[in-house]
Order: sequence, then C-alpha cells, then structure tokens
Amino acid sequence: MPRLELHHRWALTLIWFTPALWAVNYIVARAAPGVVEPHTLALGRWALAGALLAFMARVELWRERRAIAAVWYEYVVLGSLGMLVCGAWVYVGAKTTGAMNIALIYSASPVLIALGAVVWLGERFAARQVLGVVVAMAGVMHVIVKGQWTALANVQWVAGDGWIVLAMVSWALYALLQKKWPSSLSATARLAAICAGGVLVLLPFAVWEMGLPSTPAWSRQATWLVVVAALLPGLGAYLIYGWSQKILGASRVAVTLYLGPLYAALAAWGVLNEPLGWHHLFGAALILPGVFLVTRTTRAP
Repeated sequence: MPRLELHHRWALTLIWFTPALWAVNYIVARAAPGVVEPHTLALGRWALAGALLAFMARVELWRERRAIAAVWYEYVVLGSLGMLVCGAWVYVGAKTTGAMNIALIYSASPVLIALGAVVWLGERFAARQVLGVVVAMAGVMHVIVKGQWTALANVQWVAGDGWIVLAMVSWALYALLQKKWPSSLSATARLAAICAGGVLVLLPFAVWEMGLPSTPAWSRQATWLVVVAALLPGLGAYLIYGWSQKILGASRVAVTLYLGPLYAALAAWGVLNEPLGWHHLFGAALILPGVFLVTRTTRAP
C-alpha cells in the first residue's frame, strides 16, 4: 500500500477520536472538585503540555527567540484567553454545572468566531449564516434555562453556566486574535509560546489557591488528572487534529468537531451518571445545525 494512501486511511480513522479526546477535558473538569483546584489544574496541564511542545519545537523556538520576545505581549494575552479563561474558568464552572452543559455551550463558539470575523476582520456574512447564529444562540439559551422558557422566574440559575459562557466568548477572542496577529512560527512553536504566556498568568492564581485552607492536599489522583488533561485533550488532540488537517484538509476535519457534544454527553451519562434531559437534546438539535449553517463553506460553481 502506498505511504500516502496509508496516511490518508490513518487520518480518516484518527479524526473521529479528536472530539473524544477534547471531551475528556469535560470529564476531568467534573472529577476535579475536591481533588485539585481549578487554576492549579490548568497550570499543571499547560505547563506539562507546553514543555512537551517546546521540546518538539526547541530548534525553531531558539532560532526565533528575538522575534518571539518582540511580541511577548501577544503570547501573554493569548495565554490568558486560552489557558486561564478557557482552561481554569472551565474547571471553575464545572463545580456547579454538568459536562453536557459545558459541551453544548462551548459548541457554539464557532458562531461567535464567525460573528467576530465579520465585525472585526471585515469578512462577509451571508443570510444563511445569520440564520445559523440565531438558531445556535437559541439552542445555547435553551440549555442554560433548562427548557423552561415559560417559567423563567422559576429557573434555578447555575453559576457554572455563566463561567462556561465567559470561556466560550474567550475562546472566540483567542481564535480571532490568532488571525489578527499572524505569526511566522509553526503551529507547534506558536502553541508552545502561548503555553508559556498562559503559565506565566496562571502561576500567581495557582499559588494563591495553594495557600487557601480549603485547598485539598496534593494526591495521586490530582497528578493523574493533570497528566490526562495535558496529554489527551491537550497535546494528543492538538497533534492528531493538526496532522489530519494536513492530510485531509481543514473542512473535512472540522466537520467531525460537531461530534464533540455527542461524545461529551455519552461520556457524562456513562462515566459521571449525569442525567440526559430533553433540554439537552433540543438544545443540541438547535446548536449543531446552527453552527453548521454559520461555518459551512459555499462551494464554487
């Protein structure tokens, strides 16, 4: 079998695992309360993943060290958005909301990215995409209000959902700023530099957490959570996604990301025994088609 064909087959197989690897982070988030604090978990995750990425890109990072230092603030900002808000704040939110809610709310982030690209980067927006925004955002709100539109006053609002909404907005800003601030670095080297910025920002918060009387003592379980978060939804998902994208193209790989909420819901139900409500199903039925309408690329005639 030719090597290119073999790579193609491997890529087609592995892309189905990428959303599952990212879904692992939601399970880690729900398992962390009482074991390891949010900022400490995020710090350990991205310090380990960043160290591995830096080792992989060590030659390029050293060669481009002056160029990196010249725009150091970009990596601090991106690290704050991607590792502090989208990392630690997801773990904060997971203390009071379920993995299904996290996955479904997060799945609408491409909609905000598309909106931001129109407003900030001057990209065009079709009527189909406007419809997709409305549908997807309605789905997010349906999940947050637990389907109780006619009795909003009686809805028990969960603070965790608010943290996840903030993280979703932050992820959109993270993605948009990477477009706004183009880099000559490879994807691996750039992510390693962003991890360094994230670790720098996370460190004081983690030190503060460690000094709190309520902080649990470090345990073997805490170590496992950090390692799993770093290697599976961190390094593993990133490497598979990047490699598959080169082989198959961005659009074919991106479609599989719509499976993320499904994988997360099944894992939350099977591993965490979270109940699957009708508001989850109806919310997913709105969010996923909405995201598809916003992000679908129109084929040339």
